[in-house]
Amino acid sequence: MKSRKYVLAIIIIAQFFCTSLWFAGNAILDQLTEQLTLANNALANSTIAVQLGFIVGTFIFALLTLADRYPPSRIFFYCSILGAVCNFGLLWPENTISSILIIRFLTGFFLAGIYPIGMKIAADYYEKGLGKSLSLLVGALVLGTALPHIINSIPSFSSTHLVIIATSSLALIGGTIMVLFVPRGPYSISQKQFKFGALKTIFLDRNFNRAALGYFGHMWELYTFWTYVPILITYYATTNQAANFNISLTSFSIIAIGSLGCIIGGTLSTKFESKKIAIIALSISGFCCLISPFIFQQSPLVFIVFLMIWGMSVIADSPLFSSLVANNTTPQLKGTALTIVNCIGFSITIISIQMVSYLSEIFSIQYLLISLAIGPLIGLLAMRKFR
Repeated sequence: MKSRKYVLAIIIIAQFFCTSLWFAGNAILDQLTEQLTLANNALANSTIAVQLGFIVGTFIFALLTLADRYPPSRIFFYCSILGAVCNFGLLWPENTISSILIIRFLTGFFLAGIYPIGMKIAADYYEKGLGKSLSLLVGALVLGTALPHIINSIPSFSSTHLVIIATSSLALIGGTIMVLFVPRGPYSISQKQFKFGALKTIFLDRNFNRAALGYFGHMWELYTFWTYVPILITYYATTNQAANFNISLTSFSIIAIGSLGCIIGGTLSTKFESKKIAIIALSISGFCCLISPFIFQQSPLVFIVFLMIWGMSVIADSPLFSSLVANNTTPQLKGTALTIVNCIGFSITIISIQMVSYLSEIFSIQYLLISLAIGPLIGLLAMRKFR
């Protein structure tokens, strides 16, 4: 039991360090925009480039069933090294918007060997209580995603060079400790050879499909919310004289508090069904989408508390849906199942981010995120039939 706790701690730390690559470009985009005179849509395009790279990566990984055929810790290690190298590319003085998008695409591609592979490693160690274990792991993802914002908020670190050097170095460390200290888990069942039709086999289970639809509805909302958190805070601060926010620090707090939501959700899933906790979290975040326009007329305290509740609920269901996905698929294809669900889920985020970016040309910022309620609604309808 002690060894498993030790392994889970290593997986969580490695995931936290490596996923800091995800929003590293977003955290310094203001500086890059100023240096390179980028267009106003650079934030949305940079986020989409990472997501697109992640989608292509997860699709290739799933199609080749790599996570179930090779030691996952090694895949994690190689991808962390390559992801860190790509991240360093943002420091190239001759960068243009095209080269930045290519760099972010490649970073996303190698993140495909970090996030879903980390979940596969955890699933190989924890058959019972998987929801709680994945909740801690996704909590690490949340903190890793928010980390560049907190680094950028520190006066002595708020430069493109220091943010990129810090996040790339953490990724190198995370990959190294994973490959050194986390061997194959006791519940790992290796797929010895490439299997044609593996993806078709995965989607034959109705409960798997319903859990996947719940996850897809959650993903429609999640990354668009995270992308627009700094924009929402900036808009509120410019329209409310009482607001005096450090944008980077506040953005970090709202995204990072999602890790607490994951821990609470994972703990509750050990006492109640994962399905029930996922539905509650999805309902809360969907309700936040619907009432979001009204919060801009409230006091700064109410505004921030609201965003923190949203930040907790918007991610709390993610590990629970992932555990339902992992527990409703063929054991030999567990890693591939998690990877393909991630692939489709992140494909949905591109559509969502692009849609909100398009709507921002028509509507005021305060009305943009109502459209995100579509995802939770679809997810809730799917989970009603889950058995």
